[in-house]
Amino acid sequence: MASPSNRPTSPHLQVYRLPLTGIISISHRITGVLLSVGLIFIVVILSAIAAGPESYNSLQVLWAFWPIILIYWGFSYALIFHLCHGVRHLIWDAGKSFDRDTMNRYALIELCISLVITIIMLLFI
Repeated sequence: MASPSNRPTSPHLQVYRLPLTGIISISHRITGVLLSVGLIFIVVILSAIAAGPESYNSLQVLWAFWPIILIYWGFSYALIFHLCHGVRHLIWDAGKSFDRDTMNRYALIELCISLVITIIMLLFI
């Protein structure tokens, strides 16, 4: 049996507050995974198109349900957010904007731009 230690313990997640750039980084990874899973839906759509008009019409009936529409909106936002974060990584690769204020400002800009582009995209589809 191990003896108790007098060493200090690390703060738990409820105590530690992640910076905005950390939350954005985690979100970028999550959206990457969700986009990979979402490719299954794209394959289903393409195979329904390839199967003919009857199959595609059946898919369109399914597409009218609100949970499917919500998944579509989420996939669209994840795609645009992932793209915007990738652009920010390109800026970082150039060695720019590594001070805290600029990183936080770019994170907010990234969130706003991804939301605006997603809304515009969904309005015109």
